[in-house]
Amino acid sequence: MTVPAAPHQHAGDRRAAPTALAVDLGSCTTGVWAAERGTVSGSAGDVYPAAGAPVRRGRVTDVAGCAALLSGLLGRYPEPVPPGGVVVACRPVLASRSEQDATRRVLELVFRPSRVLFIDSVRAAAIGSGATAGLLLIADVGAELTEVALLDHGRVLAARRTEIGTGDLTLGATVDLISDNVVRHVDDLRATLDAPRLRAATARGLLLVGDGALHPGLGAAVAGALGMRVHRATTPRTAALNGAGLAAMSLRRHPAIV
Repeated sequence: MTVPAAPHQHAGDRRAAPTALAVDLGSCTTGVWAAERGTVSGSAGDVYPAAGAPVRRGRVTDVAGCAALLSGLLGRYPEPVPPGGVVVACRPVLASRSEQDATRRVLELVFRPSRVLFIDSVRAAAIGSGATAGLLLIADVGAELTEVALLDHGRVLAARRTEIGTGDLTLGATVDLISDNVVRHVDDLRATLDAPRLRAATARGLLLVGDGALHPGLGAAVAGALGMRVHRATTPRTAALNGAGLAAMSLRRHPAIV
């Protein structure tokens, strides 16, 4: 497969501050955020059909196809995005080194970045939702993955992950099955907490993000099974990308700190 060339940098851009970029490679929808440019998103089917499905269950399975998809998204910006930017990329929680390396290869092909930082999707979603203070239980239910984590001031203390999501509803899965996976993971995480932190985490409730947060009945099913308040992010589908964008801006301003 031929990968579309990355946009070229103009001579006037050479001394400009690097562009801050965020990427969320979803199994169904991929999103890119660029400072001063905003967000573009889409699936391989509507951006670059020849790419097929280059991300499956949160893993890049086709590097060239994924690069073609991202290049197609970048082409939607009115002005070219110069290379050399700082890129913050979402990764599924508990991602392996090889999975991360495949994503890095994609980012290097498309953005030719000056720096790449990976951030767990659950952490990015908490940042994008303005929910990093204190202890937080968060569930990110995507198209092909369900991730549940316990965060402490935005830092992942413990996490669980299952390869099931809303896309499986068309393959015979049910809302109850997805809910049961969320509940099982939350119960596992709660079992690791001491009493004071358990009370703090459960009193705050569960933050639900991702496509599943908008699916009818899932939030109520999880709340009923857990006996805990479940609330969804204001923009659940883009919470992780928004958080990664904030991290990218911090990385551009304070590269030695992030």
